[in-house]
Amino acid sequence: MNQDELKKVVLATLLAIAPEVEADELRADKPLRNQVDLDSMDWLNFLLGLHEKLAVDIPEADYAKLVTLNDVLAYLGARVR
Repeated sequence: MNQDELKKVVLATLLAIAPEVEADELRADKPLRNQVDLDSMDWLNFLLGLHEKLAVDIPEADYAKLVTLNDVLAYLGARVR
């Protein structure tokens, strides 16, 4: 899966949790949760959705590494099969 395909999956998963988000207005280098106003339960649902769609395990110990969209894409890009 290339970076563009991965980004589409990540954004589709995010929009399923927060449909009011304007994906083209997201800054890839800013904290994602702050930009889309996700509470901890929504954030967990987002990460679980990524796990289901991409078959990538995201251990709870790694949650703190996933701050920006760039962080999420880099993390998943290194692990997608």
